[in-house]
Amino acid sequence: MSTFSVTLPSGETWTPTFVQSLDEEKCIGCGRCFKVCPRGVLELVGLNADGERLHVDLDEDDDDEEYEKKVMTIAHRERCIGCTACAKICPKKCYTHGAAEV
Repeated sequence: MSTFSVTLPSGETWTPTFVQSLDEEKCIGCGRCFKVCPRGVLELVGLNADGERLHVDLDEDDDDEEYEKKVMTIAHRERCIGCTACAKICPKKCYTHGAAEV
């Protein structure tokens, strides 16, 4: 198999790398990646003491006492366009990206 690549107007070949995983152990829940993602791939969730995921409402005053910490998750992997903006802005280097096989 080969990888998906695009020929740019300059004639240069570009191989986009799509989000494959996110290390929730490293994630500090800062939300920087969420803010730069142009396609709504990511979602911020809270983790309680039992490790259960809880919805975090970004529009309202959220009760931080419900969970131990916030982490980012990959909610819609199929929307990723391979720009790697999330990985570039992540202060903890939580993301793994890879080329798509065709």
